[in-house]
Amino acid sequence: MTRPELALHQLHAFVVLAELRHFGRAAQRLGIAQPPLSQQIRRLEERVGFPLFTRAPGRVELTPAGAELLPAARRALDAAEDGLTAARRAGAGEAGRLRIGFAASLALTILPGIVRAYRERFPLVQTEIHEMTTTPQIAALRERAIDVGFIREIAEVAEVVAEPGLACEPLLSEGFVVVLPTGHPLADLRAVPISALAEEELVLLPREAGAGVHDRIVNLFRDNGVEPKIGQRAVEWQTACAFVAAGMGVTVAPECVRRMRLSGVVHRKLDPDTARTVVAVCWRAGEENPLLDQFLTLAVTTK
Repeated sequence: MTRPELALHQLHAFVVLAELRHFGRAAQRLGIAQPPLSQQIRRLEERVGFPLFTRAPGRVELTPAGAELLPAARRALDAAEDGLTAARRAGAGEAGRLRIGFAASLALTILPGIVRAYRERFPLVQTEIHEMTTTPQIAALRERAIDVGFIREIAEVAEVVAEPGLACEPLLSEGFVVVLPTGHPLADLRAVPISALAEEELVLLPREAGAGVHDRIVNLFRDNGVEPKIGQRAVEWQTACAFVAAGMGVTVAPECVRRMRLSGVVHRKLDPDTARTVVAVCWRAGEENPLLDQFLTLAVTTK
């Protein structure tokens, strides 16, 4: 034999009646007639197997079984309300978990301001920050390991974005600087010609870390008649600049590296100063994710 179903509305009716101790007033607060209230209490008593109230003219009192059920019923109703509130917040993009990928150099530009503004506006969202270069971010987006990524060099992902499933929005554009060891003969110049770097060993990020920005720098040299002499490789721009400080070569890097305040290096303009690198936010297109929608809106308006 199937046991009577226990429903939240039965617990709600029970709690209200337990508080008011009067069927008429309880029915009025619940917005129902008294007979349906009596039916709900009777079904709940059938489920428990014992009376929950003793009835007297004009008043009811809790039985021992009812007194034992009351705190549990209140907890169940509170938990259900908490669940509904959490569901509403998640549906509105105000709670949940958002996984963000970023290229390390972007910690020197727009990333801190965007993440700070997002956390202030949506404090109930758990943000997970994953540092990775551009190419791994594209793979992580496809594998659903991250929800959104901040990548450098939109030219790199132009073909990727043309494929179904990915989209991106440019956020900022910045130029390049040449990073030299302190005391380098070219450090006396305000702007360093590309031709003056023809014999310099270049510290550069490997192409597999970010093909677009790598090719942009290499083509900058070649467009000015210089074949770059790539010596040391570094996965991040911070490391590349540290290698320069150690006397292992020079590098051409996004101008945000000026903010590193690394001792042992100087930054100079490039001549010609024509190449640009673009930072973009990238995500899986067409995905219904209120958290992502809120984040993208804020990222575009905060940039």
